[in-house]
Amino acid sequence: MGHSVTIFEALHKPGGVLVYGIPEFRLPKAIVEREVNFVQSMGVRLHLSYVVGKLKAVDELLSEFDAVFVGTGAGLPTFMGIPGENHLGVYSANEYLTRSNLMKAYLFPKYDTPIVRGKRVATVGGGNVAMDSARTALRLGAEESILIYRRSREEMPARQAEIHHAEQEGVKLTLLTNPVRYIADERGWVKEVECLRMELGEPDASGRRRPVPVKGSEYRIPVDTVVVAIGNSPNPLIPQTTPGLEVAKHGNVVADPKTGRTSKKGVFAGGDIVTGAATVILAMGAGRLAANSIDEYLKTGEW
Repeated sequence: MGHSVTIFEALHKPGGVLVYGIPEFRLPKAIVEREVNFVQSMGVRLHLSYVVGKLKAVDELLSEFDAVFVGTGAGLPTFMGIPGENHLGVYSANEYLTRSNLMKAYLFPKYDTPIVRGKRVATVGGGNVAMDSARTALRLGAEESILIYRRSREEMPARQAEIHHAEQEGVKLTLLTNPVRYIADERGWVKEVECLRMELGEPDASGRRRPVPVKGSEYRIPVDTVVVAIGNSPNPLIPQTTPGLEVAKHGNVVADPKTGRTSKKGVFAGGDIVTGAATVILAMGAGRLAANSIDEYLKTGEW
């Protein structure tokens, strides 16, 4: 559309979740690299290892640029808040996948990023990220990759194809089960996950049947690595450092779904920072929609 564009990327490689979150076996990194190269060939300037909100705030960018698009995603991992989550060998899915995908931990020591290569890996969760983590564990050499989910298979939020692929590869689904604590050995490394069996009650706000604990059903599963993949929240850094930017209850930036406009003049937003953790295609759509709105704003000056 004739505008000059600059991208500020927090990590040392461009691509966001496409590079650090989604594994190679689902999205080859060569495809992402090709897209990035194409964008740069159009004249887009790319600043890597640049954390907006730390190095410069959005207000400072607005003094240099005519408009700002915020697409910082949902990079804040969620934990359950149960005892033992700080034990060694308990990862968030974010860290586990980033170490493997972006920092090539599976090639250690050629790449200087160690990762625990567990023999019995438990992944907690039932979404697409949980499936990615459980399948990654197998590729890192796990003898057993166990997926622990508190509802039944029918309620799993992951795509049916992802669940099917995980099972085909040997991931063991442990359903209607919820962790209540992690138990460590004398060195502080996780060795067991204590679980409660669950049964399904009435539907909750999500429309899925609510899991209800079965009293006295505690049992333990021996593990040496745990990956917690129960969801992500929007990264709070931009909202915290941008006065006048309206956020919703869970920290999502409030943006007009038809234009991407936020409560702050000249600032647009889209993707997971607005919707919460969603899909690549929705984020791409939000970027295109916001680009059209930015073009109109820059031509007319109307907000």
